[in-house]
Amino acid sequence: MNALTIFLCGLPVVVLAACLTWVVSLFKRNVAIVDSLWSPMFLMLGFTYASLAPAAGPRGLLMLVLVTVWGLRLALHITWRNWGHGEDRRYQAIRARNEPNFACKSLYLVFVLQAVLAWLISLPLLGALETAGAAGPGALGWLDYAGAAVWLVGFVFEAGGDWQLVRFKADPANRDKVMDRGFWRLTRHPNYFGDFCVWWGLYLLALAAGAWWSIAGPVLMSVLLMRVSGVALLEKDIGERRPKYADYVRRTNAFFPWLPKA
Repeated sequence: MNALTIFLCGLPVVVLAACLTWVVSLFKRNVAIVDSLWSPMFLMLGFTYASLAPAAGPRGLLMLVLVTVWGLRLALHITWRNWGHGEDRRYQAIRARNEPNFACKSLYLVFVLQAVLAWLISLPLLGALETAGAAGPGALGWLDYAGAAVWLVGFVFEAGGDWQLVRFKADPANRDKVMDRGFWRLTRHPNYFGDFCVWWGLYLLALAAGAWWSIAGPVLMSVLLMRVSGVALLEKDIGERRPKYADYVRRTNAFFPWLPKA
């Protein structure tokens, strides 16, 4: 079975998962539950590709470990964060723009769309299963270790930033304040920057296997994080809701970490 056939087999897996989650959202009247499905879809895709590939090898096994650790941690965090809360304002805005019959429209506007995006972004997971590489058939080389290091930087920024924000919000003294400590002192979106590094790290594993063509995955993820559903969407109206955020913007880089400006 060639790489294209294996890749195509992944699409119905995540579309089915999206459709089942959509059914649950109808009962809950809350499409935000799709956020909890986002990272598990990559686990489904990674293990689907691995089950159909001739042999995973050390590189493929490393890829599965990294995507599993990242995916489970993110899914648990998002599920715990959203538990007991209503629909996120982002989805409320989408709902308002697409009434009437948003319940039906959300199947393709929210759930299937995210499944297709996850499928396209997952290209490095497929590429890392290629058996040929600069270090030899399936063997790990310096590019694999570089990819794992970039992934680790991303995981620390993402998980650490989430943990710091949870602790900050739990303190009543921080009400109406802007989080500008820890990783948030270096970048306004350490979790998004972390996601960025995670996927470029996984791409380096795919590149080590000779799958240069899988670059479309991290490029698409980068565009989403910086220009579409990440930084751009989150900061669209945050200045109106938090007046002190303007000063934070002047001092702190939006995405890539750097020392704050005076």
